[in-house]
Amino acid sequence: MKNRPLIFFICLLPVCLLFACNSNYTVGKKKGYFRIDFPEKKYQQFDQPGYPYTFEYPVYANIVKDTTFFGDKAGDWWINIDVPHFGGRIYVSYKEIRSRKNLDSLINDGFKMAYKQHEDISTGITDSVIKTPVAEGIYFNLAGNTATANQFFLTDSTKHFLRGALYFNTTPNADSLGIVNDFLKKDLQHLIATLKWK
Repeated sequence: MKNRPLIFFICLLPVCLLFACNSNYTVGKKKGYFRIDFPEKKYQQFDQPGYPYTFEYPVYANIVKDTTFFGDKAGDWWINIDVPHFGGRIYVSYKEIRSRKNLDSLINDGFKMAYKQHEDISTGITDSVIKTPVAEGIYFNLAGNTATANQFFLTDSTKHFLRGALYFNTTPNADSLGIVNDFLKKDLQHLIATLKWK
């Protein structure tokens, strides 16, 4: 009688092991990223009084006046296009051209913002010429874990100079941000195509 609990345990152990063998075995999951639901592409007009430009931007974005300008009149026309669904922001800065030397300086700054600030991090930078009915410029596509993968500048070469750059409020990761960058790149291209000067 003393061994009854021990005999019961020994008989119960194989039954438990038998049922345990029927459970699903799980292998470690592969590393992945969250699924991203993209909104439908629709656009609205930015045409505020006093601004020297107008363009179309996504309905899922908000425009906020940039208050971090550096004290000159041009800062009055700087804006940010926030895309809260993706934690993204398109910084749009505008400068009025005063001379040929001033234009050359603005163009050089545009190239520096793309190349100098990202050449150590980027795995490749390609620039392509932009031509619209009202402006010409350069579009920069930066590969790798850079803070921004998409930048551009546009000018009519006589009066207006506009620059844009897309950033995200997260640590740069080309793999996880790639699909979002591609999605918002189309919005940047739409902004460029619809840009008009006033």
